[in-house]
Amino acid sequence: MLITRRLEFDAGHRIPQHKSQCRHLHGHRYAIEITLSGKLIATPGAPDEGMVMDYSDVKAIAQKHVIEPWDHAFLVYEGDTVVVDFLQSLAGHKTVVLDCVPTAENLAAKAFRILDLAYCDTYGNNLHLERVRIYETPNNWADAVREEM
Repeated sequence: MLITRRLEFDAGHRIPQHKSQCRHLHGHRYAIEITLSGKLIATPGAPDEGMVMDYSDVKAIAQKHVIEPWDHAFLVYEGDTVVVDFLQSLAGHKTVVLDCVPTAENLAAKAFRILDLAYCDTYGNNLHLERVRIYETPNNWADAVREEM
């Protein structure tokens, strides 16, 4: 059985070597979809009976590990030293320095790796993270899927 939870966050980024507008500092209203697989919980009388995982638990884990750290932050590649130095000079600025260029593809892969550890068989029902989809805009997204990670 597959379940999916969608969450949203706002963040800034730039793609340093991009040939067009994305080389400039800008932001997005990102959406993230988290798809998990697992067996239905069959414990009679359990509050989550008939579920793979309670959607509020899916949200809480994603909030803790990805949404809260990235929301209203500037996601910057560690190799983009001019921008890293600038952002770190701003007192109290929320900056997340990444080991990769913050494209939708890289953010999906990074979120997958973070969340894969966080969800790892949380309920004992063979729970697995299957896909993380990051929407950079409503019309553009990237998928990180288990068989490719």
